[in-house]
Amino acid sequence: MSPATSSTPACEACDVLVIGGGPAGATVAALLARQGRDVRLLEKDHHPRFHIGESLLPANLPLFERLGVRDQIEKIGMPKWGVEFASPQHRHHSFVEFADAWDKSMPMAWQVRRAEFDEILFRHAGACGARLQEGCKVRRVAFDADGADVEAQLDDGTPRRWRARFVIDASGRDTLLANQFDWKRRNPKHNSAALFGHFTGARRLEGKLEGNISIFWFEHGWFWFIPLADGSTSVGAVCWPHYLKSREKPLDAFFADTIAMSPALAARLEGATLVDNSVYATGNYAYSARRSHGERFLLLGDAYAFVDPVFSSGVYLAMASAFVGAEVVATCLDRPAEAAAARRRFDAHMRRGPREFSWFIYRMTNPAMRELFMHPRNPLRTKEAVLSLLAGDIFGRTPIWASLAVFKGIYYLGSLLALPRTWAAWRARRRNIRDVGAVKGENVQAQTP
Repeated sequence: MSPATSSTPACEACDVLVIGGGPAGATVAALLARQGRDVRLLEKDHHPRFHIGESLLPANLPLFERLGVRDQIEKIGMPKWGVEFASPQHRHHSFVEFADAWDKSMPMAWQVRRAEFDEILFRHAGACGARLQEGCKVRRVAFDADGADVEAQLDDGTPRRWRARFVIDASGRDTLLANQFDWKRRNPKHNSAALFGHFTGARRLEGKLEGNISIFWFEHGWFWFIPLADGSTSVGAVCWPHYLKSREKPLDAFFADTIAMSPALAARLEGATLVDNSVYATGNYAYSARRSHGERFLLLGDAYAFVDPVFSSGVYLAMASAFVGAEVVATCLDRPAEAAAARRRFDAHMRRGPREFSWFIYRMTNPAMRELFMHPRNPLRTKEAVLSLLAGDIFGRTPIWASLAVFKGIYYLGSLLALPRTWAAWRARRRNIRDVGAVKGENVQAQTP
């Protein structure tokens, strides 16, 4: 037996190798395969697989149409027309609808089970011509002037190797290349962790509002409440890491105690049952990579950056990065003289999405921002502009930026008029975002809270 067959696996060639079969990876693989390229799409797990992040944005819909999967997504989705905000400092709940955004052509989105949603996109990439490989974890990528050698391993331990002209890292929060190059950095302006589970029997809003996402503020952060089409409801708490690390009891009991901190949410879950008796926890939510690209690779979606999910931006930013990324790959492979400029435009795109959402994310727990969300008004079309951002309408030509600047001015003015409260909130936030070390993800077999 030769050394090549005994210790070194045969090396297969392809034009583009995509690491990660989530929304970013599956989308870019489909688009590149449509260009006639030889695309390999590697996924470490097997679809369908569990994933959190079920709420989509209206701006996803045009991407679904361009990709050719809108009808399939609609079949599994719960219509989402807007957002409910609930604050313990206010007696009323605030409701906003995407139809009131600046661009009236994107009035809704869907809530989806990510196991179904991600598999639809993954199989669609295969239907478009990408060659799919599940149960294949990439271990290392070595680049040179002409491409990259990719080393991977199958579930059964079998090693695999590919030679690719271009590599796309869509590995999500595994952040394969950012870790390999030591580019991953904790976001110094934000730090959060989460614990979550799925419930049956939760009390939802009625009528058209049934599928809306609900945001409940509480002492240590905020809760999401996401109704799904199968009757279950995703519920999670995004909280300061020091709060999650303070637990001294089983995770299920800790989750129950946390839910009790929001009486409005607890009332919605009275009599509800935890699906599969499982509660999950995850930490290190907010991070970014120092770079988004190299000469022969791109980082897409969460492989580049992840921000607090309060505005459900993750899937949209991932898919949007895939559409832009597919154009960059085509330029790099077919018109190398234009590649540097294309990569610069890609980098600007990747930085813009997290930046625009983050301004609001960093201030979501501030009392001045809470007042604006609980009492939405529309001077100089500010409400329409904010709703457009919440809908994901940030990369097109919708002229929202002047009105967003006015909204920010109103926020800063309100903060100054309540300076003692603002100062106390700022100091509390500084304490809350301090680095307390990694919060390890885990899941337990839990009892119903």
